Amino acid sequence: MEGKMVPEIISLGEALVEIMRQEVGVGFDRPDFFVGPFPSGAPAIFADCAARLGAKVGFIGTVGNDDFGKVIFDRLEKDGVDLRYCYIDPHLTTGVAFVAYFKDGSRKFIYHIGNAASGVIEEERIKEDYFEGVSFLHINGSALSMNEVWRKAIYRAVSLARERGVKISLDPNLRPEILGVDKVRDICRPVVEAASFVFPSGEEAMMLTGKTTPDEACRFLVESGVEYVVLKRGDKGSTVYMKGRSFEVPAFKVDEVDPTGAGDCFDAAFLVGMLRGFDLEKCARFANAVGALAVTRKGPMEGAPFFEDAMSFMERS
Repeated sequence: MEGKMVPEIISLGEALVEIMRQEVGVGFDRPDFFVGPFPSGAPAIFADCAARLGAKVGFIGTVGNDDFGKVIFDRLEKDGVDLRYCYIDPHLTTGVAFVAYFKDGSRKFIYHIGNAASGVIEEERIKEDYFEGVSFLHINGSALSMNEVWRKAIYRAVSLARERGVKISLDPNLRPEILGVDKVRDICRPVVEAASFVFPSGEEAMMLTGKTTPDEACRFLVESGVEYVVLKRGDKGSTVYMKGRSFEVPAFKVDEVDPTGAGDCFDAAFLVGMLRGFDLEKCARFANAVGALAVTRKGPMEGAPFFEDAMSFMERS
């Protein structure tokens, strides 16, 4: 890869645009106004945030040869993400997620992903030499859930990464309503068994393990061989679990505008903190700060801060 960026982090999976209801409390069952398109897709949000925080990041995915694809490609390229294996498919349209927000904080999604360009990946795009010198491979459960083609590509990437000493991180980002809990556990198992880092919510940790509390689930994952489990607890902060101990890190208070993508930005910040040599507590605090900033603007990538802004926010808070 002479003359090209050697990534520190690789992310792979769906890239799509998000179009959202403008008014909170309005579902999809009647006409109303939308805003967007905003670049989105959990693995792409992660990649963009990690790049904004100063990491060298490669993203593997597919967009369509249309304006929505251009929105995504231009954003990732502008923020410095290596897109040599992010392809523009001339025959398929770019994936789309429609989102409605409700006053209790819940969201409703309608996806056009699996049959769009986002659902396409050729195994030959998972190149062996691309993983040389990489520190982290980040996997998202939403990509694992997309289709069998993506699962095979991800399992290949995990295998190639492990052979080269690359640390695997997993955000379960589970979609049990699509596949069912048992199927979700089954498709995540090969990645969990390889993972050094898992970044679940409490509900995801319980679904992954079958345990009845988030704490029990996270401890079980550590006992099963995961090096660090970082439990994302929203406005309550985060808890870091490792062999023999755990500790909590409080959240930062902000006015929430749009929560979509905050968890992906949290994951990105934690790994960037590791790259920068932060201790575990500072990694978690940094991740909490970046996740908090991510919710302050409408659009999944729009609140992702640059490194200096995140550090300044931490110092002020």
